[in-house]
Amino acid sequence: MSDILSKLSTAIIEGNFKDTPGMAETALDEGLEAGEILNQGLMPGMDHVGVEFKAGNMFVPEVLRSARTMQAAMDIIRPLLAETGIEQAGKIVIGTVKGDLHDIGKNLVGMMCEGAGFEIIDIGKDVEPNTFVEAVKEHSPKILGMSALLTTTMRAMEQTIKALEEAGIRDSVKIMIGGAPVTQSFSDQIGADGYAANAASASDMAKEFIA
Repeated sequence: MSDILSKLSTAIIEGNFKDTPGMAETALDEGLEAGEILNQGLMPGMDHVGVEFKAGNMFVPEVLRSARTMQAAMDIIRPLLAETGIEQAGKIVIGTVKGDLHDIGKNLVGMMCEGAGFEIIDIGKDVEPNTFVEAVKEHSPKILGMSALLTTTMRAMEQTIKALEEAGIRDSVKIMIGGAPVTQSFSDQIGADGYAANAASASDMAKEFIA
């Protein structure tokens, strides 16, 4: 790994979002391709963050800082990735379900999955079932992620899956769900494809879905 790619990985792990855009610019000036910067600099750093988070060695504020650092670097290279036609891992539509205004967990999942090479379409919070349906129709994602932080809003996940079934597009997308009150048994009960306990697990699951 080149020195600048190693520095970018370290910056992601340490959450050094102030210096990271400059490092990404330096990498480009040195002749590195945007895809190399993503795959050999940014993603290894974010993978390390995910491992440490799952092991309990990093906590949400630190992971958010690392994710913010990743975003800062992605802002520099994303236009170039599009220009060069670098194929991303796939699209993920994510949102917090109807009646729920919490979005920190959802945002963290989006950042971790973007760090894993996915294109993220974040449709926000308090999202109606039909809005999820329209987003799947419009974007044709490989994965749909739904978050709920309240026991009173969990049922909106089931309503959304039923809406996808009624629209005839349920089988076109893998559905993963998560949030504080959500469990594997609830996921099984409503017919989701998977449950992730945290953002790092969601990123790992997304990668498994497209493997």
